Amino acid sequence: MAYKITDACVNCGGCESECPLGAISEKDDARWIDPAVCKGCGACVAVCPTGAIVEE
Repeated sequence: MAYKITDACVNCGGCESECPLGAISEKDDARWIDPAVCKGCGACVAVCPTGAIVEE
């Protein structure tokens, strides 16, 4: 299952560097997960300091 980033994101970038598939990028001054690329591994969830990454 893919993940998404909520408005709680503080744009720290930790999730982007953890994603093994490169599914996370910056868009409109926030991080965004491409659902077509995300395979739901959860690596990003573990490093998010605000809990802004949730299952879609």
